[in-house]
Formats: sequence, structure tokens, C-alpha cells
Amino acid sequence: MSVRVRGIYTTALTRLLSDAGIDVVQASGPIEARFDADFAVERAGAAVETTGDRQGVGVSGDRETVERVVDELRELGRDTLAWADPLPVRAVYAGEVTETLSSGAVVDCGDGEGFLPYSNSDERVETGDRVRVQVVEGTAPWTDGRAVLDTDIAVRGDLLTLVRGGSTSTTAAGPAMLDVIAADPREGWGVSWEAASDDAGFDAIADALAAANERAAAIDDALAGAGDPESVAPHAYYDGGATTWVWFGRESRFALDEQRRAVTTTMAGHHRVKAGSNSASAAVDYVEALCEDPGSDDETDFPFAVTAQQFGPQSGDTLTLGHGKPDGRLITLGRADVQSVEDGGTVTVERTMSAGGEYDGLGVPKEAGDVAETKLKEGRWWYPTVYRDSEGRSKGTYVNICTPVEIFPDTARYVDLHVDVLKHADGRVERVDDDELDAAVDAGHVPEDLADRARSVAAAVASALGD
Repeated sequence: MSVRVRGIYTTALTRLLSDAGIDVVQASGPIEARFDADFAVERAGAAVETTGDRQGVGVSGDRETVERVVDELRELGRDTLAWADPLPVRAVYAGEVTETLSSGAVVDCGDGEGFLPYSNSDERVETGDRVRVQVVEGTAPWTDGRAVLDTDIAVRGDLLTLVRGGSTSTTAAGPAMLDVIAADPREGWGVSWEAASDDAGFDAIADALAAANERAAAIDDALAGAGDPESVAPHAYYDGGATTWVWFGRESRFALDEQRRAVTTTMAGHHRVKAGSNSASAAVDYVEALCEDPGSDDETDFPFAVTAQQFGPQSGDTLTLGHGKPDGRLITLGRADVQSVEDGGTVTVERTMSAGGEYDGLGVPKEAGDVAETKLKEGRWWYPTVYRDSEGRSKGTYVNICTPVEIFPDTARYVDLHVDVLKHADGRVERVDDDELDAAVDAGHVPEDLADRARSVAAAVASALGD
């Protein structure tokens, strides 16, 4: 069982997974130097890659390996959440084009929608066309993107790629490599070599080709007699393995710090800061390169004030609320004006409300001139929003119970845990949506220990508001 790891969590995850008995392969030069070890260059059973927004990782590959890796990641903290992708990377579908856009087409694959760039199809596609496609790139559920599709059916690997109906590479290395390893690609498939194969041993390449041929055979078997896209779309021909998206919360990031600190110099809040922005990530690298001891390993010593001063938010900025849902979706609650930023990690934001409808749970109308004031505190499991009318009179308070708040330069992130506490204008305190939390637990979206924490926090908040 082996994995390839890339991105800002690589050092921590290399140690975590290695200690769990999972082989890390194809490690970069800096990782080999950091661990003072040689890592095999061979086929990986799964790839673990940081998401584009740095909030978590995608784990994709052989189903057994993906499940084992995700099990290990879930143990990092209560606020590590994971969601299986309905369109796993490598899966093959018969899909129907439902919409054409400027750069590609939206394809209904039955299990979900994918995006087929025009450059990934040899023929022009139009709405209503039915095509055979393969998922080549997934997208995390908390983003607005769609999985990327390709009409080439292939077994794409780190060392080599087999293409159904393709031709074998005619470069000097192509036929020569096959002669050396005394093996051939499956009939009807062409092979090309990836850059990592330059550093791989012949046995590793032979093993990779054998594994690729097995997957190619499985695809051929799945397509044989299954019907062409015109007759069966939307339809799943081949599941390809598994892809799971893992979102790291604040507690999880500090647990990753501990893993990394056992290997190399790591400042307090290393992953928390790196997740904020590219510039913040570069600054962390600079600090750790200069200082052998850049700060305490105590989570409470996370330098929020300095981080906010350097990268934001600051008074006068705007901040969005990244309202994650336990099923993996992300709802952006609009931009709010930052009123103040306190050294202790409290950021106060305000939104001017538009007339129309009622405030959720409070049952009072939204009126022009109303103001919503939200106080967000880094690391706290809840945050209150007070609604006031144009005269400054309270219309009620809504307290959201969530995973520990992380305040990044332009977004405050958390996952909503359903249960909430309300304080009405008349002083009455009400706890709501426990049933939605129970349903999320039953659906497997919220682990029981996380749900217990949410209920405990809700009880404490309700008690405090009632005093």
C-alpha cells in the first residue's frame, strides 16, 4: 500500500502515513533531505494532493488505499471531515451534453455533472450529444467547480500512461524501455512514459506497466457489450477506484503541526497560516528558515495579531463568511465590513441588510436600514450575530454553533453544525435544529464525537444567554 503526497501538508502527512505503515513513494528532493531517507520511485496506489484553496486534500486512487489513508486522516481531529466524490478520478461514463459554454460542455454522467473542455475532445460537441468520457480531475465539494472530463480513455499513472486506441511512444526511450523490461502494453492500448519514470528502477516500471495493463483490461471488460453512449447515457461503465475529499479544520491543522514538528522546525500555527494565502505560506517558510525555534508549540500561542496585521483582515477591509455545510457544500454569506480587529483574535464585522423576508428562526421582518453585527473569534466553536434596526434597537441574536472559526485574510471559515441558539428581542432563549444535527450524524456527515461537542457548546451558550 503506497501513496504519493504533494502540497503544503506533505511533511506532516509523510510522517503520519509512514508511521501508519503506508509507504510514501516518489518523494521530492526536499522531503528526502528532511527525512534523511530514500523513498522508492514506484507506482503509487493513491495520490494525496492539497486542494487549490489549501483547505484540505484530495485522496484518489485504488479504493482500498484511499479508504486506509482517509481513515488515518480522520483521526487527526474532531473537525476533520471527509466526503466521497460521486465522480471519482479515473471513472468512465456515457454522458449526455446538457449545455455548451465558451470553453467546453457540461456533461450529465448520471452520478453528477462534469465539464468537458473542447480541447479534450477530438470532435465538436453540441447540446444533446452523447459521449464516452473519463474523469481526469476532480473538484472538492466546497468549491463551485465541476470534475474535468476527457474523451480519451486512459490509465494515467505517475510513471506511465496507457491510452485506449493510442499508439506507443516512438521516441528512443519508448520501444527500448519495453525491450528492457520484457513487457508490452495491453493489445489495443498505447504507452507513453511520464517524467517520474526517468528515476524509477526497471522493476518498478515493469510493475507499473503490469498494474496499468490490469486496469486497462478492467476497462475493456466494463465497456465490452455495455452499449454505446447513444443507447445507454447517462451510465457508469467503470468506477476507476475512489476519490475522497478531506477538509481540515483548525484543530486538525494544529495536529498536523505536531506531526511536522517531529521532523523539522515548525512555528505555532504553521498550517493554519499557510492555508490563508500564498504570500502567508511563503512568509512561514522564510521565518522557519531563519529561526531554529520560531515559537512555542502551544496552540494558544498562534500569532493571530501579527498574522492579521501582515496579511489581513484589518479594520476597513471586507470579509466573507465561508459557511461550510456538513455535506461538504460551501455557502458564502456575502461580504461584510470589518469594524475592528482585536489582538486576542476577535474580528467584528457588519452588514447592512435589505428589506424583504424574515430573519431565520427569529420570525421578525428584515427592514431597510437594519444592521447585522457579527463577532468572530479565532478558534471558538460559535459566533453570534446581533440584528438591530435603524435606531439601534435589537431585533434578536442568532448564535451559530460550528467547528472552530478560522479567520483568513478575506474569509472566515468553519463548518456549520446545524444546532443553533437564538435570543429573541423579548429575552426569550431558544435552541433549534437539533433534529438536523441528528440527521447529519445518521447520514454519516458528522462524526458522533463532533456532534457531542456541538450539543455541549449549544447547551453552554443557551445557559449563558439565559442568565
